[in-house]
Amino acid sequence: MSDLDPALEPFDALIGTWDTEASHRLVDEVIRGTATFEWLEGGQFLVQRSRTDDDRFPDAISVIGAPEEGDGLVMEYFDSRGVRRTYRVSFEDGVWRMWRDQPGFDQRFSATPAGDEFQGLSELAEAPGEWQDDMKATYRRRRD
Repeated sequence: MSDLDPALEPFDALIGTWDTEASHRLVDEVIRGTATFEWLEGGQFLVQRSRTDDDRFPDAISVIGAPEEGDGLVMEYFDSRGVRRTYRVSFEDGVWRMWRDQPGFDQRFSATPAGDEFQGLSELAEAPGEWQDDMKATYRRRRD
Protein backbone atom coordinates (compact mmCIF):
# COMPACT_ATOMS: atom_id res chain seq x y z
CA MET A 1 0.00 0.00 0.00
CA SER A 2 1.72 3.20 -1.15
CA ASP A 3 -0.04 5.63 1.21
CA LEU A 4 1.24 4.04 4.42
CA ASP A 5 2.29 6.27 7.25
CA PRO A 6 6.10 5.69 7.26
CA ALA A 7 6.02 4.88 11.00
CA LEU A 8 3.62 2.02 10.22
CA GLU A 9 5.54 0.52 7.27
CA PRO A 10 7.21 -2.26 9.33
CA PHE A 11 3.74 -3.53 10.33
CA ASP A 12 3.11 -4.50 6.69
CA ALA A 13 4.83 -7.81 7.58
CA LEU A 14 1.80 -8.67 9.75
CA ILE A 15 -0.93 -8.15 7.16
CA GLY A 16 -3.09 -11.26 6.84
CA THR A 17 -4.64 -13.90 9.06
CA TRP A 18 -2.66 -15.83 11.63
CA ASP A 19 -3.59 -18.94 13.62
CA THR A 20 -2.50 -18.56 17.21
CA GLU A 21 -1.63 -20.96 20.02
CA ALA A 22 -0.96 -19.51 23.43
CA SER A 23 -0.04 -20.58 26.92
CA HIS A 24 -1.28 -18.41 29.78
CA ARG A 25 -0.03 -18.37 33.35
CA LEU A 26 -3.52 -19.05 34.75
CA VAL A 27 -4.50 -22.12 32.70
CA ASP A 28 -2.90 -25.43 31.75
CA GLU A 29 -4.55 -25.77 28.32
CA VAL A 30 -3.30 -24.34 25.04
CA ILE A 31 -5.50 -21.42 23.96
CA ARG A 32 -6.17 -21.44 20.22
CA GLY A 33 -7.45 -18.57 18.14
CA THR A 34 -6.81 -16.23 15.24
CA ALA A 35 -5.39 -12.77 14.70
CA THR A 36 -5.97 -10.68 11.60
CA PHE A 37 -4.15 -7.53 10.60
CA GLU A 38 -5.39 -5.17 7.88
CA TRP A 39 -4.90 -1.58 6.83
CA LEU A 40 -7.74 0.83 7.36
CA GLU A 41 -8.46 2.50 4.04
CA GLY A 42 -5.85 5.22 3.50
CA GLY A 43 -2.99 3.40 5.24
CA GLN A 44 -2.88 5.63 8.31
CA PHE A 45 -4.07 2.98 10.79
CA LEU A 46 -3.57 -0.75 11.26
CA VAL A 47 -6.57 -2.75 12.53
CA GLN A 48 -5.93 -5.92 14.51
CA ARG A 49 -8.68 -8.36 15.43
CA SER A 50 -8.11 -11.31 17.73
CA ARG A 51 -10.42 -14.19 18.60
CA THR A 52 -9.96 -17.16 20.88
CA ASP A 53 -11.68 -20.53 20.95
CA ASP A 54 -11.80 -20.32 24.77
CA ASP A 55 -14.60 -18.33 26.42
CA ARG A 56 -12.35 -17.51 29.38
CA PHE A 57 -10.37 -15.15 27.13
CA PRO A 58 -11.78 -12.09 25.38
CA ASP A 59 -12.01 -11.34 21.69
CA ALA A 60 -10.55 -7.93 20.84
CA ILE A 61 -10.07 -5.24 18.25
CA SER A 62 -7.17 -2.79 18.28
CA VAL A 63 -6.22 0.17 16.14
CA ILE A 64 -2.57 1.22 15.81
CA GLY A 65 -1.57 4.68 14.58
CA ALA A 66 -0.18 8.06 15.53
CA PRO A 67 -1.37 9.53 18.84
CA GLU A 68 -3.53 12.66 18.99
CA GLU A 69 -0.52 14.53 20.34
CA GLY A 70 3.18 13.75 20.47
CA ASP A 71 5.41 11.34 18.63
CA GLY A 72 5.52 7.59 18.17
CA LEU A 73 2.59 5.21 17.85
CA VAL A 74 -0.23 4.09 20.10
CA MET A 75 -2.59 1.15 20.09
CA GLU A 76 -6.17 1.63 21.23
CA TYR A 77 -7.43 -1.75 22.52
CA PHE A 78 -11.08 -2.77 23.05
CA ASP A 79 -12.32 -6.23 24.06
CA SER A 80 -15.48 -8.27 24.53
CA ARG A 81 -15.38 -7.72 28.32
CA GLY A 82 -15.78 -3.97 27.78
CA VAL A 83 -12.11 -3.29 28.61
CA ARG A 84 -10.43 -0.34 26.85
CA ARG A 85 -6.70 0.36 27.12
CA THR A 86 -4.10 2.54 25.42
CA TYR A 87 -0.63 1.13 24.76
CA ARG A 88 2.52 2.68 23.33
CA VAL A 89 3.78 0.77 20.28
CA SER A 90 6.98 0.49 18.26
CA PHE A 91 8.30 -1.73 15.49
CA GLU A 92 12.02 -1.02 15.16
CA ASP A 93 14.95 -3.19 14.08
CA GLY A 94 12.53 -6.06 13.42
CA VAL A 95 11.09 -6.06 16.95
CA TRP A 96 7.43 -5.27 17.60
CA ARG A 97 6.83 -3.89 21.10
CA MET A 98 3.79 -2.72 23.05
CA TRP A 99 3.76 -1.42 26.60
CA ARG A 100 1.50 0.22 29.14
CA ASP A 101 2.49 1.75 32.44
CA GLN A 102 -0.40 1.37 34.85
CA PRO A 103 0.63 1.10 38.53
CA GLY A 104 -0.32 -2.34 39.80
CA PHE A 105 -0.78 -3.69 36.25
CA ASP A 106 2.14 -2.67 34.02
CA GLN A 107 2.16 -4.63 30.77
CA ARG A 108 4.61 -5.21 27.92
CA PHE A 109 4.77 -7.38 24.80
CA SER A 110 7.55 -8.15 22.35
CA ALA A 111 7.86 -10.26 19.21
CA THR A 112 10.19 -10.52 16.24
CA PRO A 113 7.92 -11.25 13.26
CA ALA A 114 9.84 -12.94 10.47
CA GLY A 115 8.37 -15.11 7.77
CA ASP A 116 5.28 -17.19 8.38
CA GLU A 117 5.76 -18.03 12.07
CA PHE A 118 6.86 -16.11 15.13
CA GLN A 119 6.48 -16.04 18.90
CA GLY A 120 5.34 -13.20 21.12
CA LEU A 121 5.68 -12.78 24.87
CA SER A 122 3.34 -10.74 27.06
CA GLU A 123 4.54 -9.86 30.55
CA LEU A 124 2.99 -8.05 33.48
CA ALA A 125 4.18 -6.45 36.68
CA GLU A 126 1.78 -6.03 39.58
CA ALA A 127 4.58 -4.35 41.56
CA PRO A 128 7.15 -2.00 39.99
CA GLY A 129 9.86 -3.97 38.18
CA GLU A 130 8.52 -7.40 39.18
CA TRP A 131 7.89 -8.69 35.65
CA GLN A 132 6.43 -12.15 35.13
CA ASP A 133 5.43 -14.02 31.99
CA ASP A 134 1.70 -13.62 31.36
CA MET A 135 1.16 -15.23 27.96
CA LYS A 136 3.36 -16.75 25.26
CA ALA A 137 1.83 -16.99 21.80
CA THR A 138 2.87 -18.55 18.52
CA TYR A 139 1.55 -16.95 15.34
CA ARG A 140 1.37 -19.02 12.13
CA ARG A 141 0.35 -17.30 8.90
CA ARG A 142 -2.72 -18.83 7.31
CA ARG A 143 -2.26 -19.64 3.62
CA ASP A 144 -5.85 -20.13 2.43
